[in-house]
Amino acid sequence: MADDKTLLVRYGKRLRKARLEKGLTQLELAHKAGVSVNHYALIERGEKNPSVTTFTSIIEVLGLKPNDILQK
Repeated sequence: MADDKTLLVRYGKRLRKARLEKGLTQLELAHKAGVSVNHYALIERGEKNPSVTTFTSIIEVLGLKPNDILQK
């Protein structure tokens, strides 16, 4: 099983891919999700584990379901 850091990096890459597919900058996504751009950038790089509330806000902006990011 992958360790926590590996999972965070994997999920961050999926968030980045989805953000780019939507044509959003980190700043735009962070603003729409109600988080700071620095906080979002840390999540996307896999350096920060978002709260459930923050994760939900981000995936709603991206039009995704949790499993779109969290699947193996």
